[in-house]
Amino acid sequence: MFEMMPYAFNHNQSLLDSFADFEKNFFGELGRSVSSFSTDIRDNGNEYVLEAELPGFNKEDIEVEVQNGQLMISAKHEEKQEEKDEKSGQYIRRERRYGSFQRSFSLDGIDPDGIEGSYQDGVLKLVLPKE
Repeated sequence: MFEMMPYAFNHNQSLLDSFADFEKNFFGELGRSVSSFSTDIRDNGNEYVLEAELPGFNKEDIEVEVQNGQLMISAKHEEKQEEKDEKSGQYIRRERRYGSFQRSFSLDGIDPDGIEGSYQDGVLKLVLPKE
């Protein structure tokens, strides 16, 4: 089970994880919500099931990669809203929102070729078969 723990909880902490800890200590839970997303990992015996909460993202906004023994989940979202005064053409309101999230997980003990995934109702579900 420890091989599926996100690097932020692993005893071998990388520089990026140290920065994530700094963010959490400095910004509290707000910092966590800015730079990460919540995941649940279940051990079903012959496989792990990872569920990542990514509400507000379209399927096209999410990327899952396997590289160098790691599973990387990233999501990017950009939204723009503009309202102009019909007479003057000047902005009454102009809002932009951008979000980018990324997490990595070790694939030790996982068969990377057998990974399957789906995205529904804001939840990314990955089935990770054990070797």
